Amino acid sequence: MSPRPALPAVFLALPLAHRGLHDRAAGVIENSRVAFEAAIRGGYGIELDLQLSADGEAMVFHDDDLDRLTEAEGPVGLRSATELGEIRLGEGDETIPTLTEVLSLVAGRVPLLVEIKDQSRAMASVDGRLERRAAALLSAYDGPAALMSFNPHSVTECRGAAPEIPRGRTTCAFAEGPWGRLPAARRAALARLDDLDALGCSFISHQHDDLRSDAVAKVKASGRPVLAWTIRSREEEEAARAVADNITFEGYAA
Repeated sequence: MSPRPALPAVFLALPLAHRGLHDRAAGVIENSRVAFEAAIRGGYGIELDLQLSADGEAMVFHDDDLDRLTEAEGPVGLRSATELGEIRLGEGDETIPTLTEVLSLVAGRVPLLVEIKDQSRAMASVDGRLERRAAALLSAYDGPAALMSFNPHSVTECRGAAPEIPRGRTTCAFAEGPWGRLPAARRAALARLDDLDALGCSFISHQHDDLRSDAVAKVKASGRPVLAWTIRSREEEEAARAVADNITFEGYAA
């Protein structure tokens, strides 16, 4: 069993704004500096995503490719941090930030839940570059932060790079529809959530409509906090909080 650092209490006290307090219709794009400032002003914590640049920088961006959120196209990982930092998000002046920039902006004012996106794109082994870069930056950061990933291999890399930083798994039922690219046995193993001790996980962040599962009940019984993603209404929040210790939300005022 790997030691697991406790998730700071503030992660259970403030609702976590999913990719910042964003509103694309109002020109506030997800995972942008403006969205993070809005979350801080609103009294919320922040959930954000990391992808790796071609030159090894941790970039705050959700998708594998640039097409959905920018006027550019193609994989994030084929461009340098400088190139990515010049690409506009949406139609405004905001550009893709580095984790370094976001840490400087937030400066410990609210908790940061940092999700490392699956660099293998298949929940397979990873080379650890993104995990090590994120860990190095967060180890020097003076503020509450935690790392998580859908990919247990990424969680393992985080444990090795920064064992003192709380880490968790991003989880769900791993249903065939959205996860059909994975073999059934692999999906079943991921859904059982029976690797948390081995990984030294302090928490999980679980899909809100699967919180009543037996696997989540076992996590609760182990004393680990359960966060819920992604809540999009007060009704969903009320239902989630019957099980979850806190929520990640978007699209309304939690």
